Amino acid sequence: MTKYTKTAMLLHWLTALLIISAFWLGVTMVDIHGITPTKLKYFSWHKWIGVTVLGLSCIRLLWRLTHQPPPNPPMPAWQEKAASGLHGLLYVLIFAIPVSGYLYSMAAGIPVIYLGLFELPVVMDPNPELKPLLKEIHYVLNMTLLASFCLHVSAALKHQFIDRDNIFKRIFP
Repeated sequence: MTKYTKTAMLLHWLTALLIISAFWLGVTMVDIHGITPTKLKYFSWHKWIGVTVLGLSCIRLLWRLTHQPPPNPPMPAWQEKAASGLHGLLYVLIFAIPVSGYLYSMAAGIPVIYLGLFELPVVMDPNPELKPLLKEIHYVLNMTLLASFCLHVSAALKHQFIDRDNIFKRIFP
């Protein structure tokens, strides 16, 4: 069985770990009542991770477009289509979620200062009318990612332990 390149593996696992971290921070920070130093710190970390995920996702997409992934193990046509569709959805989400969060921050009038070092460009003026819509979009996209992630992991586990096609060997170093 052929494997993904080491670069593709690194980008996959690094992106996954960062997304899980950002998701955990997002869930945790919104449950903190009031404005506290911890909440503000978590918001900053959440945004930094989001910007990093967006940058890594650009690199990852370029890598994917220029490097052929290994073929899937034999499976029914419907599973092949489902896998392809799910991977496509995951790629859309890893771009759409950071962008929606960035636009939400802009609508709230809160700048994104990456790693506390430099401010990202302001692409829109504060917009109190648009802010709740962008917040909802960011939330719905994240819940869609959570469901897609669970489906992705479940499918991988099914292939590994039920179909026994050693699919894990493709993505693990």
